[in-house]
Amino acid sequence: MNRKKKMVLIGNGMAGMRTIEHVLKLAPEAYEITVFGAEPHPNYNRIMLSSVLAGGADMKEIVINDLAWYEENKIRLHLGDAVVQIDTKERKVVSASGLKADYDTLILATGSNPFILPIPGARKEGVIGFRDIKDCELMMEASRKYKKAVVIGGGLLGLEAARGLLHLGMDVSVVHIHPYLMERQLDEPASRMLQRELEAQGMKFLLQKQTANIYGGRRAEGLEFADGSRLEADLVVMAVGIKPNIELAKEAGLEVARGIVVNDYLEASAPGVYAVGECAEHRGIAYGLVAPLYEQGSVLAKRLAGVDTAGYEGSVTSTKLKVSGVDVFSAGYFNDVPGTRSLRIQDELEGTYRKIVLQDDKLIGAVMFGDTTDGPSLFAKIKSGESVAGKEKELLLGYAPGQAGAGASSPNARLAAMSDDEIICGCNGVTKGTIVEAVKGGCASVGEIKACTKASGSCGGCKPLVEGLLHLYAEGDVKAVKEGICGCTPLGRDEIVASIKQMGLKSVREVMNVLEWREPEGCSKCRPALNYYLGMLWPAEYVDEKESRFANERYHANIQKDGTFSVVPRIYGGVTSPAELKRIAAVAEKYDVPMVKFTGGQRLDLLGVKKEDLPKVWEELDMASGHAYGKALRTVKTCVGSTFCRFGTQDSIGMGIRLEKAFERLNTPGKVKLAVSGCPRNCAEATIKDLGVVAIDGGWEIHVGGNGGVKVRAAELLCVVKTEDEVIEWTAAFLQHYREQANWNERTAQWVERVGLEAIKAVLEQAEERQALAARIEDTLSRTTDPWKEIVENEELRKNFEPLQDVQLQNS
Repeated sequence: MNRKKKMVLIGNGMAGMRTIEHVLKLAPEAYEITVFGAEPHPNYNRIMLSSVLAGGADMKEIVINDLAWYEENKIRLHLGDAVVQIDTKERKVVSASGLKADYDTLILATGSNPFILPIPGARKEGVIGFRDIKDCELMMEASRKYKKAVVIGGGLLGLEAARGLLHLGMDVSVVHIHPYLMERQLDEPASRMLQRELEAQGMKFLLQKQTANIYGGRRAEGLEFADGSRLEADLVVMAVGIKPNIELAKEAGLEVARGIVVNDYLEASAPGVYAVGECAEHRGIAYGLVAPLYEQGSVLAKRLAGVDTAGYEGSVTSTKLKVSGVDVFSAGYFNDVPGTRSLRIQDELEGTYRKIVLQDDKLIGAVMFGDTTDGPSLFAKIKSGESVAGKEKELLLGYAPGQAGAGASSPNARLAAMSDDEIICGCNGVTKGTIVEAVKGGCASVGEIKACTKASGSCGGCKPLVEGLLHLYAEGDVKAVKEGICGCTPLGRDEIVASIKQMGLKSVREVMNVLEWREPEGCSKCRPALNYYLGMLWPAEYVDEKESRFANERYHANIQKDGTFSVVPRIYGGVTSPAELKRIAAVAEKYDVPMVKFTGGQRLDLLGVKKEDLPKVWEELDMASGHAYGKALRTVKTCVGSTFCRFGTQDSIGMGIRLEKAFERLNTPGKVKLAVSGCPRNCAEATIKDLGVVAIDGGWEIHVGGNGGVKVRAAELLCVVKTEDEVIEWTAAFLQHYREQANWNERTAQWVERVGLEAIKAVLEQAEERQALAARIEDTLSRTTDPWKEIVENEELRKNFEPLQDVQLQNS
């Protein structure tokens, strides 16, 4: 029996572990594998760190291979134990703890370190990079104590860090030495559009600023620039670039330049030693994007498994960035230089920009902003080097001139036209060919493809493409596999709700235990969902679990980016009185409220209230909570209707106030906004609300499922009724049906679109069922109290707002 060769991997990151995964598939019995990781965590997706900061994922969700995976594959894993010495003659490594390991094959995947500017103050407390989980934890911890953050570096990594810090409630400024952001990935017009979008979200930018000094005592207090100006900051994040981690290789006598020098087969300068990932330098280039690193890993794995393979020839890189809903894509050489020509189209109204760069009738670069759908196909043409003569306008527009529009090319046709080497899943570097191979190999669901290839296993943005490829290339039946509400459970919403009812489960922990949650503590996605489902099913018995609610709902106010809060008292139907206005004004003056603003829902918003002042503000306002912070009934917007308007046909103000008083304090799966218009002129914009009532001669129209947010959706006509009592009954029945059937965090627009208006009508048109739903919502509402009043009158609850207690921010 042949002895297995000993393989040692230094570095437990994405590039090195992807190489190991390939080796295990190609030659599962060839090596005894030992892995040393400097961090105390299993292999995780570094790309998703920004999502952790921004609240889109938690730490557990970004783990690629958990500890059980290493055990199943018989890999010796040493976490938190960095290798400190390599003996290339004896073929041996030594770790920080003194552990020694022999090798036949050694892979260096030591990654890179954040570049820290060599300026005075760079080593102060409060100055960090942004590379690993520890950095994320430091930022989260800092956000609980401090409020002003500055990110040095307006590149991809810097903007991702800034997005996360904004989510954590910090006042964020981005300092960049160049005239515009992301100059390595975007041209100036696209960059300016990106900047405007990010400014609208709250980021601030200081461009063409060179940091000369970080001032302060033991902890950083701000930046001083070369022009003498200053910027206050409690937290400084440096995101100005990365340096390949080559010290270990250099001490071992390996050839290094900027990175560890390797050939086309990723071989370093000593026998049996290889380097892959950000630490490697190939043909003078050290790559920092995931796709090239995975391409290197694939070549190296085949080499180590004894499979014939062409060498690695370098990569044409592409970048796809999504910052708070803003899509950006770039690939190849996108700046105008002599010998090139470019075509561009910019639509400021739609917020889109496209540019392609050509040389010798070949596509050599592309930039897109707003709509990046065609990114993969353009990238494939860049890599192929094929002639695009005569197709230039088609490439620019995304469709052939004369066709109806971008949608003229069907999704299936686009997927079929993609080359096999096009990257579908950028987070995990999975190509179309890999997914198609998995489908033809028997994967019959998106979940099975994810388990086999990791495609759609990270941010999930590529899931529609994966699903499209599945349907396009599946030879048998495609499984309609329903995914769980989160990664903690395979159970969907309906199964969970049915189990809670059938088994009489009465607490979040009981549900998790009985239904065998993978994670005993759950996560930020399932805990709030279970808390809602239990409250909806058992309004009499269930005690709301405050710790399962988001920060805004726990504090009954919207937290602002500077750590203060927004207070929105309920103003029924948008109608107030001189006495109420005087009271609001007096409170605003007494507590130095920086801004009082009319909201879109006809209410007054007191912005900038300190946390410790909230109970006193509520007490002196002596008004009900407007629930502007919760998944609840927010507002009922009204026009003046027949009370004053010469066109009004009904009393819209009275109807709106009655609706608001009937359903205030109602918890719902998503926030709910209502409106009542006094005539079909629809001045209250009732037809883009979750439920809108429009007065007509002799009656009322009820429209449902509208949304005026990011994705505008016109409401659909549910019914026409004659009396105000009927409006209340139908509204009650619709809202309770939505409460009982919708997924947690699903707005009525998505719910109506998903289940269909006809299915909802079929239930509500049955008078007996409609009345039963209305009775259940009345029972729920009879058990609610105003949260502001409850806290004002309860000394124990008021203690939660004392100034020494930090706000623990969650995803809100």
